Amino acid sequence: MTKPIIGITIGDMNGIGPEIILKALSDERILEIMTPVIYANSKVIAYHKNIVTDFTQHTINIHSIDKLQHGKINVYHCWEETVNINLSKATLEGGKYALLSIDYALNDALNRSIDAIVTAPINKYAMSLAGFDEKGHTEYITKKTGGSSMMMLCSDVMKIGLVTNHIPIRDVANQVDKETILNKIAVFEQSLRKDFGIERPVIGVLGLNPHAGDDGTIGSEDLDIVRPAIIEAKKAGLMISGPFPADGFFGSSQYKKMDGILAMYHDQGLIPFKTMSFGMGVNYTAGLDIVRTSPDHGTAYDIAGRNEADPSSMRTAIYMAVDIVKSRKQYSEDRANSLQASFKPQEEEVE
Repeated sequence: MTKPIIGITIGDMNGIGPEIILKALSDERILEIMTPVIYANSKVIAYHKNIVTDFTQHTINIHSIDKLQHGKINVYHCWEETVNINLSKATLEGGKYALLSIDYALNDALNRSIDAIVTAPINKYAMSLAGFDEKGHTEYITKKTGGSSMMMLCSDVMKIGLVTNHIPIRDVANQVDKETILNKIAVFEQSLRKDFGIERPVIGVLGLNPHAGDDGTIGSEDLDIVRPAIIEAKKAGLMISGPFPADGFFGSSQYKKMDGILAMYHDQGLIPFKTMSFGMGVNYTAGLDIVRTSPDHGTAYDIAGRNEADPSSMRTAIYMAVDIVKSRKQYSEDRANSLQASFKPQEEEVE
């Protein structure tokens, strides 16, 4: 298989994004498994190279994706103008060029010029200054690519999918309905098979309310919405169970029995995930036609420019993007072989 081409967006240049990108790519062995393309500007990369003092890799500058070189760290020039870097500050320029980087990478991914996108962290306030009106990467990329997606947090410890993403708690119950839950279950199950190579994934679903509603005494949503969705998914042949009270589910280690866990809202899933996997996890957008991963943390303005940022999550996000690209290819080949094996031409009758 040809080495995957992995596009890496610069994120907020005033945060730790450029630093963790350079650190993640500092080991030349990574070039043996993939070809990286950083969507940025050579001056921004040069600025951050001065921060990451032990980065010794050679980078090359390209102005179109068809000029990339395998075995090299490619820096794709998304803009030519000089920009001001204000470390640790949310600025309009930081948001503007983060968005430009995302759009260039998305365009190449949709055109199949690159195999996956790894997005460095953005600052939502800086993005809003630049006119970005989405809640985050997940929502923006989903809108641009079309289809239905699900925010998934992945590590060696667990894989957690979310029914709702970045919305206020007061709005969660109104957005949790049977159809939405079934859609997320379908996306989750398909991703576990297609992207992670799990043939018969086992999924546990968390309840919306404390104690999963206690048979309707603490809210009726789990009894009237969540449970019927699970029953319908079971009838469709999926290995799924719940709704589980979230506190006991993680406290009793039930999560270890599951290939995937579906949480109803952001903090219900991300608090246990980050407690057990912070710095080792990856934010993955499941269900898209393209592959997109991201580290499981933000811009960390408090340590920007200090050469203190840990690149572990970024490195893991890059490796996971490579693995998912390979898994999807294998999944497609297996399906094609299965269809070919099941097709038996009818033999002509001999008169």
